[in-house]
Amino acid sequence: MLTSLYLAARSLVTDRKGVTAMEYGLIAALVAVVIIGTVTTLGTNLELVFAKIRDTLKV
Repeated sequence: MLTSLYLAARSLVTDRKGVTAMEYGLIAALVAVVIIGTVTTLGTNLELVFAKIRDTLKV
C-alpha cells in the first residue's frame, strides 16, 4: 500500500504536466482576486453615484 502511494507521489513529482496545471491554477486564482476587487470597488462607487442621483431627484 505504501509502495503504491510512494510510486504515485513520485510520478507526480516527475510529471511536468502537473506543474503546468498548477501554474494555470495560480494564474486563474490571481485573475479571480483582481476581478473580485474591481467589482467590489466599482459596486461601491456605483452605489455612491446612484445615492447622489437619488438625493438630487428628491429635491
